Amino acid sequence: MTASNAPRDKYHAVWIIFFIMGLGTLLPWNFFMTATLYFTSRLREPSAATPPPPTGNITLDGVETRNVLQSKFNNVMTLCAMVPLLVFTCLNSFIHQRIPQKIRIIGSLAVIFVVFLLTAVFVKVDVAPLPFFTLTMLKIIFINSFGAILQGSLFGLAGILPASYTTPIMSGQGLAGTFAAFSMICALASGSDLEDGAFGYFITACFVILLAIGSYIALPKMEFFQFYMASHGSAPSADEENNMDLLKKESGEKRPVVSLGEEEAPPTVSVINIFKQIWVMALSVCFIFTITIGTFPAITVDVRSTVADGGAWETYFIPVSCFLLFNLMDWAGRSLTAVCMWPGKDSVWLPVMVGLRVVFVPLFMLCNVQPRHSLPVWFAHDALYIIFMIVFAFSNGYLASLCMCFGPKKVPPHEAETAGAIMAFFLSLGLALGAAVSFAFRAMI
Repeated sequence: MTASNAPRDKYHAVWIIFFIMGLGTLLPWNFFMTATLYFTSRLREPSAATPPPPTGNITLDGVETRNVLQSKFNNVMTLCAMVPLLVFTCLNSFIHQRIPQKIRIIGSLAVIFVVFLLTAVFVKVDVAPLPFFTLTMLKIIFINSFGAILQGSLFGLAGILPASYTTPIMSGQGLAGTFAAFSMICALASGSDLEDGAFGYFITACFVILLAIGSYIALPKMEFFQFYMASHGSAPSADEENNMDLLKKESGEKRPVVSLGEEEAPPTVSVINIFKQIWVMALSVCFIFTITIGTFPAITVDVRSTVADGGAWETYFIPVSCFLLFNLMDWAGRSLTAVCMWPGKDSVWLPVMVGLRVVFVPLFMLCNVQPRHSLPVWFAHDALYIIFMIVFAFSNGYLASLCMCFGPKKVPPHEAETAGAIMAFFLSLGLALGAAVSFAFRAMI
């Protein structure tokens, strides 16, 4: 069974299913982050009996005195998000051979659905600030723990299919951020109450998760998917055709029969061997997200417009120029890999281009970030910031998607799922490292 014999992906159904799954992986968490203002408003002391203003607090300046829980919310949220994400993505790299794929994916989606349903219910329930803070952090831990297993399993599953089928996952994840940013801007424009906006976010996330569950259930019925799953399952078996392929790869070594007994070997010893083959791609995707999360949004969110003098542009400058523009260009970069995959998986230009992204750290630091203490402002105009953001976001989406597509294709087919899980781990490691270095980058300004 070879790729040349593969049936067509009719109506691009499998591609669309992976896109929906990618959307379902990140849209809930993006909505959760978008509702940060709602969460901090719920942490007011009970003595502050006045209800939170509808959109007056949707600014990036501290317009009111904040208590300890409010001031620490973002830092603790980042910690509770990144640590479980990293730990469980690492765990998934080892347990994915022992726990069936269906249980990992459906189970993770089900847990995330329940968490968001409870979050929507609690919008309408009065809870004291400290219990609400604790409950929110526990929900963040659950979302990111099971989200890590879901993401790792999904990339592992895509690793079995042709390289282009990692693209819809990355593209769906990019659209998730774009949709959340657009929702934030719509909430600003409509003047809707924070509570109503947050309730809408959480209910929408629940519907998207249900859609992802339905899509995954439909996936095994697709002939295209069945072909590659059958091919993947037979790779280490006693199939005569596969033994002939193995003979060619082993340069005439007379050991095809040994491959029969070694079917169980990859789960226990192959992780390190696989990493040796994909380490360039793994470290590249890690570095990409370290640079991205190190600067966005920790530095980029504090840039102030030098063109606006009050008015609408000042209100919308960061929501549009930072959040919406980043997510749109990131999505465009991720989606471009569906039609263009340059440079190739063995090209030296790919890691070089990844390394060059470090230049964005000083570029954003020298924009009009406020407040600042030591560095001068070299790039004060709004247009320069917007140009930097376009290239920064597009390169993030395009290069990260390339690395995630190429990683599983640098190993034999029966090791592709493990390679995909390893790549997902290094993606999460990059997110965690980026969150850590963001504090240092911001302090340097």
